[in-house]
Amino acid sequence: MLTGAGAVKSLLVRPGCRYASSATAGDKYKVLVIGGGSAGLAVAQQIFNRFADAGKPLNKHDIGIVDGTEWHNYQPGWTLVGSGLKQKSELRKPLAKLIPSNIAHVAENVATFSPETNTITTEAGRTIAYEQLVVAPGLQINYDAVEGLPNALADASSGVSTIYSYHTCDKTWADIEALRTGRAIFTQPAGIVKCAGGESFLFNSPQKIMWMAWDRWRQTDRRDKIRIDFFTGQPTMFSVPKYSKALDALREERGIGGKFNHNLVSIDAANHKATFKNASDGSTVTEDYTFLHVVPPQGPLNVMKKSPIVDAAGWVEVNKQTLQHVKFPNIWALGDASSLPTSKTAAAAIAQAPVLTENLFTFVDSGKVGPATYTGYTSCPLLTGYGQLMLAEFQYNAVPDESFANIFGDQAKPRRAFYHLKKDFFPWIYFNYHVNGQWFGRHGIRPPKFA
Repeated sequence: MLTGAGAVKSLLVRPGCRYASSATAGDKYKVLVIGGGSAGLAVAQQIFNRFADAGKPLNKHDIGIVDGTEWHNYQPGWTLVGSGLKQKSELRKPLAKLIPSNIAHVAENVATFSPETNTITTEAGRTIAYEQLVVAPGLQINYDAVEGLPNALADASSGVSTIYSYHTCDKTWADIEALRTGRAIFTQPAGIVKCAGGESFLFNSPQKIMWMAWDRWRQTDRRDKIRIDFFTGQPTMFSVPKYSKALDALREERGIGGKFNHNLVSIDAANHKATFKNASDGSTVTEDYTFLHVVPPQGPLNVMKKSPIVDAAGWVEVNKQTLQHVKFPNIWALGDASSLPTSKTAAAAIAQAPVLTENLFTFVDSGKVGPATYTGYTSCPLLTGYGQLMLAEFQYNAVPDESFANIFGDQAKPRRAFYHLKKDFFPWIYFNYHVNGQWFGRHGIRPPKFA
């Protein structure tokens, strides 16, 4: 049992409140955060700070994070690794070292949720009670959803790689560097994946690595010997029309083939063949490749799919503006695991964390949801080559919401200044401020004010 966890007083639950914990055994926390990823680490500390700022400080270990993961990865940086700009070891730290001493760390993974009794159980069989629950465990990558993909990634000679794993992101760079001639195919699945682009969750990291590979091959006089094709399960390049138009024009300008509504379903690594299914008519087509970059299908964690707090698709069902659960008022969610109809990016989690913090604090303090509203803001820093980046920013309904348009002009135009944000500034600010709950995106190091 964690020191101090069992002695928590019920300061966060007002007398007579109908959701007071009924658990009688195990650990107990005033705020329990599921997940020590980008969203969970930041919001845990922001909640602690919010109570302190209001003159109602919490005690040490009143907030706990449940996560059995050994390493915390800066996943947006894997594109940089695949582009030869970073070493992957620069972009990870032991999770235990990122959790401050005032926050308890339950180094186990959640197994079940029991919202009616305000408890969760861990895979080790521990029962943990909470008064407020914040759910942010992320999502899972389904490599097995593409037949032959796991074996192809494990085969150094397959020509198949992906930037979606710490273990394979550097293989992407090795394969890009090794290719001298032939055909390069970059894939993007239909559905929800990390770093999406709008309410249909159109993903852009497959495009980031494609543009970087194109530029690398151009700079090293290989471009004319390599045919590049982009196969996507989506109907367009991007779900925000403004950026989609600019990206499609860039694709045509650079001589990259586009095949839409085509999902990768299987890989024959021995013969370097990839089979795609046409979403329009169900037909299949098999394509030869020399280099194949794959974005695996993604979805909710298995543990979330069977829990009573998710919607039919497996996402934690919360109000899209307040981040409070639609059924259980003492449950909140943010980040990739939430049902919020916006892109699953670190930028989205950064914007969501202070909203959740303010609304949770006000709800505990007064019994009413706070005034903070999440607009769906997210950002997709889209690398389009070495020294250039298109900074797509938008909110719900695919409405552009650009931070620097008044300074630089239209953000659909790639710029060097944006490139250095992605390459240099964001990784530094992430580990020095964000994981400590001290970075608020467009608001800098000061938390936003809510009327």
